[in-house]
Amino acid sequence: MSGLRGQLLEVLVEPGLAPDDLRRRMMGVLEQPQSPRRMTYEEFLAWADEDSHAEWVDGEVRVSSPASYEHQDIGSFLLSILRAFVETRHLGMVLGAPFQMRLSLSSREPDLLFLANAHLDRRTATYLDGPADVVIEILSPESAARDRGEKFYEYEAAGIPEYWLIDPLRERAEFYQLGGDGHYRPALPEAEGCFTSRVIPGFTLRLAWLWQRPTVLEALRALKVV
Repeated sequence: MSGLRGQLLEVLVEPGLAPDDLRRRMMGVLEQPQSPRRMTYEEFLAWADEDSHAEWVDGEVRVSSPASYEHQDIGSFLLSILRAFVETRHLGMVLGAPFQMRLSLSSREPDLLFLANAHLDRRTATYLDGPADVVIEILSPESAARDRGEKFYEYEAAGIPEYWLIDPLRERAEFYQLGGDGHYRPALPEAEGCFTSRVIPGFTLRLAWLWQRPTVLEALRALKVV
């Protein structure tokens, strides 16, 4: 038997170990770095559930750390206003984590994603089979390098037209739009501190809402949803 469980069992069945030695041996096994778990994408789908918070990257399973309150609150706010805006205008659908997005060599779990009407056939019962039209990632200290590195280039290569990066710690938001050459270019907010999406028709986000959030109803009134 391999893996962490197998190593612990080997220590437990080893004869003649005094209690203090057994404790030290088990702590040594628990403290050593573990190799990422490997499986096929089909095995990953069968293994993962709604509480897994894991991604599949080129055969490796990578488990994410729990999100902070601020991360959750920004995500819930954006999900509420985006979903209401998109649904009232019949533009497509907005989904929040946990929902997998299958790309060529990975399956990521974006914090939020927008799928336009033209691509609704990519949605299956358990994952999105192909790229979304907008992906939003809310950074944490644990995920920042991954969101700005691996995911940035994966989303660019997959042809995701718009990528938003929200950094609660620095109170900063970055927006990238795919150029004609297939590479992301920064999309600067307007002078009034607003970002207008090129992919979600008519949607303008006031950046101040991310750090000093109004009620969802106040935001929807400003967006002329209600």
